[in-house]
Amino acid sequence: MAKILVLFAHPAFEKSRVHLKLVKHIPSQQGIRFHDLYENYPDFHIDIEREQQLLLQHDIIIFQHPFYWYSAPAIIKQWMDLVLEHGWAYGRTGKVLTGKIMLNAISCGGSLQSYLPTGKNNRKIRDYLLPFEHSATLCNMEYWPPFVIHGTHKLTETDMHLHAIQYEQLLLSLADDRFSIAEKNTCNYMNDLIPIPSSIQS
Repeated sequence: MAKILVLFAHPAFEKSRVHLKLVKHIPSQQGIRFHDLYENYPDFHIDIEREQQLLLQHDIIIFQHPFYWYSAPAIIKQWMDLVLEHGWAYGRTGKVLTGKIMLNAISCGGSLQSYLPTGKNNRKIRDYLLPFEHSATLCNMEYWPPFVIHGTHKLTETDMHLHAIQYEQLLLSLADDRFSIAEKNTCNYMNDLIPIPSSIQS
């Protein structure tokens, strides 16, 4: 089984609608670890050695966060700046993360249609996540398609519950190595591999 580290970042978690439900559906089983960055580091003083050890202990690294200003909350940038050190995570002697998998699990206020080349944002979500993809590549990691929940402001309680179940199934499937490389390469979002009723995907 693959070991999963969920690096969670939400500066206003108590006000969240979607992430409160997602977090509650993260399986509480051995091999899946939830790690709240804002809770652990409210002053942004990140324990680099501790975080590096967590990375070494896990096979799949998931950044779970709201999609803020086409990016991520500030603590994730701080984490990447400090933890992914030259000579450790990348560079000639930085090979310790080789072969590990990285992906994003994000909530987004905009609809799926707004994140198409013809939509108002002019680009796909994947384009805005390129800094994560290139960082993964630099660290000799594999970057997998994101898990995305669109149109969060319009979701009903039922919609959010279904997405939370979908996220739970994604984590269980990743832990059990149920997805092939071919399946990963053919999907735009990891959601595509665990479909839910189309009525809430607009």
